[in-house]
Amino acid sequence: MIAVYYILKAVGVTNTLVALILVYSGGAGLGFYVAKGFFDAIPKEMDEAAMIDGATRSQIFWRITVPLSKPVIVYTILTSFLAPWADFIFVNMIMGPTAYKNYTVALGLFRMIDREHITTYFSMFCAGAVLVSIPIVALFISMQRFYVEGITGGSVKG
Repeated sequence: MIAVYYILKAVGVTNTLVALILVYSGGAGLGFYVAKGFFDAIPKEMDEAAMIDGATRSQIFWRITVPLSKPVIVYTILTSFLAPWADFIFVNMIMGPTAYKNYTVALGLFRMIDREHITTYFSMFCAGAVLVSIPIVALFISMQRFYVEGITGGSVKG
């Protein structure tokens, strides 16, 4: 985090939303790296068997590779949403203590319970914390069946 902060400071984008967009866009590459490892683990024999049966490359991808990759696709969706949504420490460091106009949900909630605001905004903080959890729970519930389905299912028998 310190190295990224100094790079953003050298570029001159600290305390701006551009810095957050750059950081989270750069971090999205990790999800693709994890997905690549998962795609490499899919047996080549399945592709070869589908080619022998007369499937094209696009049919192999959409009918074999994508259904087998549901767990990693769900993992990528969940982590790419949750990381920026719930991140506090990195945002607090990049945005600094003076950026009260631009902040994320976690930083905004934290600033509601500062020492000078805790008596005024505590009930709004509690309501905001509940509202913040609703999209996370809804996303997880909608994606959970694909995640469990992909982990428990198998492709190669024998």
